[in-house]
Amino acid sequence: MNIYLLLKTLHILSSVLLVGTGLGSAFYMFFANRSGCVAAQAVVSRLVVRADWWFTTPCIFIQPITGLAMAYMAGWPLSTPWLALSLGLYVLAGICWLPVVWLQVRMAAIANEAHANNQPLPALFKHYQLRWETLGYPAFVAMAGTYYLMVNKPALWG
Repeated sequence: MNIYLLLKTLHILSSVLLVGTGLGSAFYMFFANRSGCVAAQAVVSRLVVRADWWFTTPCIFIQPITGLAMAYMAGWPLSTPWLALSLGLYVLAGICWLPVVWLQVRMAAIANEAHANNQPLPALFKHYQLRWETLGYPAFVAMAGTYYLMVNKPALWG
């Protein structure tokens, strides 16, 4: 296997792991937060944080490294419209993701404390939950757009 195909394989696998982990985590956290079960919210939020550290974080670095290396090897300048837009969408997703990670860590701590003390979740948890969801939607749309651009490489402008 040549280097380009190895990079492409790593790029595709890490993109699937990145978006798949994000979507799966969002799915479970979204519904656990609506369950009204503090124990479920504590467990799920703790595992979502773990999944982000173990799976999402490494992929966040693998994606641009492999993508930029492939672009260089293929002779695509970063100003190529589909590539420039996909990089912009990736940055937008990252801008949304950074506060989401902080919110998830805080939500996990709050839920675990409430569960340990057999108390309901404080209003702050709901506030964080709403911010977490609000940031999650544009991040997901940005990643879906990035997928579209990477697969189709459409002529956009220029």
